[in-house]
Amino acid sequence: MAQNELINLKNLGKTSVRWLDAVGIRTRAQLVNRGAVDIYRLVKSRGFRANRVLLYALQGAILDIHWSELDAGLKASLIAEAEQA
Repeated sequence: MAQNELINLKNLGKTSVRWLDAVGIRTRAQLVNRGAVDIYRLVKSRGFRANRVLLYALQGAILDIHWSELDAGLKASLIAEAEQA
């Protein structure tokens, strides 16, 4: 994997950046444009063992805050959207 700017964002580590690379997300702009829920679904559809923390981490990276600081209502909304068919 080439050097990826996502590794410098909050909440994203080597594994999550590898997963994002595998689904074609390599820049913060791509992350913002696709959105946390869509990217989370892409990662899951590729068979990676992602959980809710990845969803929160993606949203936190977009907002530039630690995922644990996300509002409970936002977390619930993300989960509800991610679980829709």
